Amino acid sequence: MKYVVNIGFGNYVNRERIIAVVSPNSAPIRKIKEQMKDSGKIIDVTQGRKTRSVIVMDSGHIVLSGIAVETISERVNEG
Repeated sequence: MKYVVNIGFGNYVNRERIIAVVSPNSAPIRKIKEQMKDSGKIIDVTQGRKTRSVIVMDSGHIVLSGIAVETISERVNEG
């Protein structure tokens, strides 16, 4: 499974489709989250936990994960 990255709680994304993995705490990311929520392009895989990273995909979607940015970045770079 070298082409997919575990982003937590049994969820995976294609490594090749990830543009960026960023912290959810900055003002620009909060604004983007609101815009994506309104357009239906936000995917929440936190399973009710705190959002610890935002994954920007090449499809125009953003994925909210409960796994830390550093952990996801390590998993992306392992492949």
